[in-house]
Amino acid sequence: MGGLSGLVSATLPVIVLIPVNNFFGLGPALAAALGVAVVIAVWRIVRKETLQPAISGLLGVALCAAIAWFTGDAKGYFLYGIWMSLALFIAAALSILFRWPAVGVIWKGINGEEMQWRKVSQARRAYAIATGGWAVIFLARFIVQRAIYDADATTTLGVARILMGWPLTLLVTALTVWMVRRADAAVEASAAKGELINAESTQESEEEND
Repeated sequence: MGGLSGLVSATLPVIVLIPVNNFFGLGPALAAALGVAVVIAVWRIVRKETLQPAISGLLGVALCAAIAWFTGDAKGYFLYGIWMSLALFIAAALSILFRWPAVGVIWKGINGEEMQWRKVSQARRAYAIATGGWAVIFLARFIVQRAIYDADATTTLGVARILMGWPLTLLVTALTVWMVRRADAAVEASAAKGELINAESTQESEEEND
């Protein structure tokens, strides 16, 4: 949700970390990654972008660096992202299971819109497909990167992090945009037919009877 600048902010520290670690060791590598994160944060602030992504990006790199320092190995930098991918997969899968697909909830929440789309089966299905796309990406990241982590291949892990970042994110974002448009069209069609109004009236009647 940080857009193109968010992808850049997440990738540049990794690009710097790996070669510096290979040539100079863990300490300089973490310092370099943090330095890049600070420069990015300052750059975003100077450009008068929203402050939250700049601060959260810096804190994220600092957290990853702290984990790597604590574990004494550069590969520890990737631990947070690996386990966060698993957590996000579980959250996405559960949201689909409970019929509150995360993409719909987040998208409408960001835009300050109501959750009427849940009353439209086609819209709910579209958001579920989009959420399922993210779930697959998160699970793939966890499985692949966890296996590389266990194999102690830090450089390969950095490459995998980048390759499973930009390309997969752009792919699933395209799917998300497509499904959001389908969901919006379904809601508009349902509203035009008066189905949403009828559904709301039925729901209110049921609540009054209760």
